[in-house]
Amino acid sequence: MFKQLTDPGQSGFHVYVDGEAVIAHPGDTVAAVLLRTPPYVARHTPVRETPRAPFCLMGVCFDCLATVDDRTSVQTCLVEARPGMRIERPRGKLKVAQ
Repeated sequence: MFKQLTDPGQSGFHVYVDGEAVIAHPGDTVAAVLLRTPPYVARHTPVRETPRAPFCLMGVCFDCLATVDDRTSVQTCLVEARPGMRIERPRGKLKVAQ
């Protein structure tokens, strides 16, 4: 769906999306990584579990929310990917720690 355009001399690193290793590059946002990773969505809505993808890519719409390094409801379009980052796509109702 989306293709990474990178400098051939630029090396990538691994992040983990839903437990699977995925290549990211310096400067990628987490939302960009999710758009390149099947099933190409950031989250599923809480009630009907409808897939949602990043929409505005500037922090306004909240369709890119995911869990990043155990932090829930992170706007992935505003977060730069880092080596070893763990990203989980939410599915269903948010589980709040008590």
